[in-house]
Amino acid sequence: MTPAQGDIWWAEAEDKRRPVLVVTRTEAIPVLTWIVIAPVTRTIRGIPTEVHLGVDSGLPAPCVAVFDNLQPMRKTYMTEWVGQVSQSRLEICRALGALADC
Repeated sequence: MTPAQGDIWWAEAEDKRRPVLVVTRTEAIPVLTWIVIAPVTRTIRGIPTEVHLGVDSGLPAPCVAVFDNLQPMRKTYMTEWVGQVSQSRLEICRALGALADC
């Protein structure tokens, strides 16, 4: 399965396993080796650069994807599909706008 924008995946790199939210646009992912992800955390600060996730997204508890910490990641590090953000494009665009302050 190929990652798509708005998907949540378990990613494994450097002996660490964590959930991540795929930010890169779906159409570009098949031709890229690296994609942009937002790390997922249970630390919820209630700031505009967070995308709220939870049970409806396939995660066991309320979490957020943190857009202040966007990072590139190899697609091969994505090991297991978890779920996806409902209304993903709108939520991702909102958080990106807050990140860039535009």
